[in-house]
Amino acid sequence: MTAAIAGVALGRIALPTGAELEVATGGDPSNPAIIFLHGFPESHRTWRRILPDLARDHYVVAPDQRGFGGSSKPQDVADYSIDKILADLIALADALGIGTFTLVGHDWGGAVAWTAALARPDRVARLVILNAPHPLVFQRSLIDDAAQREASQYIRIFRTPGIESQFERAGIGTFFDRVFAAHADPETIGDERQVYLDQWSQPGALTAMLNWYRASQIVVPAIGAEAERPDWIDRPFPVLRMPVLVIWALGDRALLPCQIQGLPPLVEDLGVITVQGGHFVPWERPDAVIEALRDWLGS
Repeated sequence: MTAAIAGVALGRIALPTGAELEVATGGDPSNPAIIFLHGFPESHRTWRRILPDLARDHYVVAPDQRGFGGSSKPQDVADYSIDKILADLIALADALGIGTFTLVGHDWGGAVAWTAALARPDRVARLVILNAPHPLVFQRSLIDDAAQREASQYIRIFRTPGIESQFERAGIGTFFDRVFAAHADPETIGDERQVYLDQWSQPGALTAMLNWYRASQIVVPAIGAEAERPDWIDRPFPVLRMPVLVIWALGDRALLPCQIQGLPPLVEDLGVITVQGGHFVPWERPDAVIEALRDWLGS
């Protein structure tokens, strides 16, 4: 049985987008709202050590995004286009009566958060990113930075048709150890391993999660390949005007520090805090994340 998160309730919300999301909520709905978006291959459990603290004086909302955890898992790649995932976010906020909100995203959740801030600044009042690349910086680095291109070759693997069958034949436990545990401090995982194995063993779960990569329009050239530059990466790009905090764990082997070096021209009100740890910083450094969030929210 999944351990409960103190002060947080879990429910299921059917959205007009067609998705049904399992959603963790906590705190007083009259308080300022913070929506937390997890990444691959996770669920709302990403935030289990962070939500109780923020729920003391905020209304916290952490969905399992479509394809993950307890939420619906459509099997078509097209169901994971960024416009559909963004529509889920806005529909969820509407369903909960939330107008504007602070948006916090890690990994793929951070990619959605960057997009939401760019597309819906009328709803996203403040943005917090944890080890998730800005779309322009990321695409440029995949073309121009050999180290980041090499570190991102796993995306090409995840897009391979039928790769989930290979993961299933090797065993879901092996998938956990190679894809998740290899990038996280094992001391922080504990009993959560079985939680994720149960989630990933659901019918269609691996396909749904991997379809996030397949639906993405980001171009990942092969190592050493001559890469054609998408024309949009050299054109003027919108600048974010809302306050943005980036919390970056420097031990991330998948997303390198070049992802934060290119941010200043793209964010008018930018704060960057670097911490020690790997890619799964909400797991490894929850106290550092809480401290950074509280200092920034208080300011």
